[in-house]
Amino acid sequence: MELFKVDFGLTIWMFVAFAILFFILWKFAWPAIMKGIDGRADLIDKGVEYAQNAKEQLENSQLEADRQIQEAHRKEADIIAEANRMKAQIIEEAREEAKKEAQKEKDAAKLSIEQSRREAEQNLRDEVSRVALQIAGKVTRSQLSDDAAQRKLVNSYLDEIESHN
Repeated sequence: MELFKVDFGLTIWMFVAFAILFFILWKFAWPAIMKGIDGRADLIDKGVEYAQNAKEQLENSQLEADRQIQEAHRKEADIIAEANRMKAQIIEEAREEAKKEAQKEKDAAKLSIEQSRREAEQNLRDEVSRVALQIAGKVTRSQLSDDAAQRKLVNSYLDEIESHN
């Protein structure tokens, strides 16, 4: 049971060795350990700060992206509205042009019909006049077989011409 006996001299030497070791560690190792721990703490603080800055930048980028997306949607809506307006305008212009063209065609057709009617009337008049002259010639030949009747007809015709002038 010698292991459990306390030797006073050994205890003092152990205490002295511990004090020297403690002094050496306190003087040389402790500042290096503390410097490493402080450096590590600074590194961790910088990492946290960097992460917070990155998070803020990400949030700002996200807000900017959302703003740009909204702006793009607004521009898209404006472009679609402008395209619809232009489409309606083009359709309306085409309708107006078609109406004008139809009116021109209608007027040309009316003019053509009117000219054809006049020509038909003129042809009819010419034909009626020709037939009337033929009939009048036949009637006149039969009635004007004597000279007195011919003179009377010529005199009445001359009187009629004088009265019109």
